Amino acid sequence: MKIFLQLNTIFLSMIMEAIPFVLVGVLISGLIQSFITERWIARIMPKNRFLASLFGCSVGILFPSCECGIVPITRRLLNKGVPLNAGIAFMLTGPIINPIVLFSTYIAFGNDWKVVAIRAGMAFAVALAVSMSVALLFPVLPLRVNEQQIAAASELPIKVSKRPPPMARLGSVLTHAVDEFFSVGKYLVLGAFIAASMQTFIPTSSLLHLGSNPVMASLVMIGLAFTMSLCSEADAFIASSFRSTFSMGSLSAFLVFGPMVDIKNTLMLASAFRTKFVIVLIALVTFFTLVGSLIVGRFVG
Repeated sequence: MKIFLQLNTIFLSMIMEAIPFVLVGVLISGLIQSFITERWIARIMPKNRFLASLFGCSVGILFPSCECGIVPITRRLLNKGVPLNAGIAFMLTGPIINPIVLFSTYIAFGNDWKVVAIRAGMAFAVALAVSMSVALLFPVLPLRVNEQQIAAASELPIKVSKRPPPMARLGSVLTHAVDEFFSVGKYLVLGAFIAASMQTFIPTSSLLHLGSNPVMASLVMIGLAFTMSLCSEADAFIASSFRSTFSMGSLSAFLVFGPMVDIKNTLMLASAFRTKFVIVLIALVTFFTLVGSLIVGRFVG
């Protein structure tokens, strides 16, 4: 009975922690749908693929969103015409390179700006490498359903009309936000339950014994980040508790991988993108995070 109470506590805490950020995410998604036009995006988006990825990596600072809410925002941006590489770069860095997360990292590690710089710099580098790789591997947008496909399936052109008045557009924001919330919410609940189950039934101590060398230590921390599925605003406090056990290199893997890929947002990704793309994306994030953590471990310790 006690173990099921523990499962219930972890599950509910994950849901309560994530729901506010999902709400922020779907509201931003609704604002993008109703107020940002394809023409405006085309005007500000760099034409060069590399510069577009750089732009995507940098714009996250303007959207302080948790990984729980970043997938609907990214899907909406891609449907609005943002290139895949720029959208993925934003999706990977948005939950890390934003003021809220960076400040919480600063506090969690005892006012140490070095850890903040390592986390932000490594996240930027991993996201840039992944986004450029994705651009080469997936020339066609790998969304499960997008607005162009809907129009083609119905044999109707994409509807172009005059912009509605502001109040009507605000109503549209709420409509899109509600639809997006229920679309994403079921995957959040399922992902939180799986993550809570793994935390309850797989002892953390059994994983810590595997961290005997730099590669294994980073892989263990990547596994913990995926399993724990913590919100990016709170994960730095958990990471700081491992400082006496793991090096900065393996801790950086935890701090970067978790906000990019965890159980909750993997299920959300699977609802938005094709399965092959999700598998390749997770593999790329894992590989580049591992490489980044080894580089950090080599030069920082």
